Amino acid sequence: MAKREYRTYRGMRDFLPSQMRRRDYVFNVLREVFEAHGFEKIETPAIELWEVLSGKYGEEEKLIYRFTDRKGREVGLRYDLTVPLARFVAQHRSALVFPFKRYQMERVWRADRPQKGRFREFYQCDADIVGTSSMMADAQIIDIIYDALTRLGFKKFLIRINNRKLVSALHRKIGEGDEFSLARAMDKLDRVGLDGVKEELLSRGFSPSGAERVIAAMNLTSLKDAREFFGEEEGIYELEELFSYLRAMGIPEEFYSYDPSLARGLDYYTGPIFETVVEEPRIGSITGGGRYDKLIGSFAGTEIPATGTSLGVERIIAVMEELGMFPEKISPPAHILLAHFRDTRAEAFKLASELRRKGIKVDVYCGEKGLRAQLGYASQKGIPLVGIVGEEVRKGMISLKNLLTQEQRVIPLENLEKIIRSLYYFDFE
Repeated sequence: MAKREYRTYRGMRDFLPSQMRRRDYVFNVLREVFEAHGFEKIETPAIELWEVLSGKYGEEEKLIYRFTDRKGREVGLRYDLTVPLARFVAQHRSALVFPFKRYQMERVWRADRPQKGRFREFYQCDADIVGTSSMMADAQIIDIIYDALTRLGFKKFLIRINNRKLVSALHRKIGEGDEFSLARAMDKLDRVGLDGVKEELLSRGFSPSGAERVIAAMNLTSLKDAREFFGEEEGIYELEELFSYLRAMGIPEEFYSYDPSLARGLDYYTGPIFETVVEEPRIGSITGGGRYDKLIGSFAGTEIPATGTSLGVERIIAVMEELGMFPEKISPPAHILLAHFRDTRAEAFKLASELRRKGIKVDVYCGEKGLRAQLGYASQKGIPLVGIVGEEVRKGMISLKNLLTQEQRVIPLENLEKIIRSLYYFDFE
């Protein structure tokens, strides 16, 4: 009988230890950025009641993994972290301090067609400000995007900014069709181009003249042009205020711009919206978000304004790998391996415990193999230092081998911690 080959479900992945070190590097940078801006971490369940998820995503609702539990209740795996946040705020409102600044780094699931940078199970990293309608909150969210991407080493990216109120204003000017159909057609620009958007609009019931006016609006190049096109619209005032805060924050103008073609197809957006794109590789947006002032109210029974962004960590990691952006030396799985002989194992375990209490990551080889195999084990795992615990350990000495330089010397045990910490490629935070 042929041996059965087991694989992961399509669109879902395993991660090797070397991959996890890179992923953890990104997560740690994002966590530091979020907390530097005063955001606090929360978690929500992977499964939500269907009544929580339904009616929030428009056409995207078909991508939610929906099923019935053993007691016949309709439930679904969370599609994003925004709708669960809305439920969370409504449920725990009395325990929160507003404006409430939260970040969340958890898995989401989508019954989508897997392709480059798009998976069925993936992480989202969200930052949101709840309880204020001030454009200062939207500006801080954009500042987090800029801070996070520059900290990760991105040099060329563009935060595209628009306002869903201007999409509504455009719909009113045209006077035909459905507003959400308009937004979803505009949202396909990157995939189908302007001609494709026009065809999409016509297929959704817009007239040729109406479609032409949409294309004209999508070709505006500045807020000044937008003011002339739309007139005195609230969405224009909000963007002007938002851009004034971005300038005050010192974000270089080459990293953000007004983009009238941006629509963000999800139904819950109500104000400023933003996406981040990179020129190379062409992988789609790597962040996306905006203001959603009515979503939480659908759970809480009273309007609670909110704004936020999701950083597409899977696409960010894919871009960083393709462009070679990861640091050469990410903290290894252990700072040192303690190799040993049959009669020095007790001393190796004792020394490992002492070093760990001082904040040093120590691996002790588990097995019966000799020194050569233990050195090979350290090399394969990327552990750069090996402490060889031999007979001299009973005299307060240890042989220390640096696998990066192949240097080996005998040193006093009392100096071991200091030498480990002195190596430039270690991070002991």
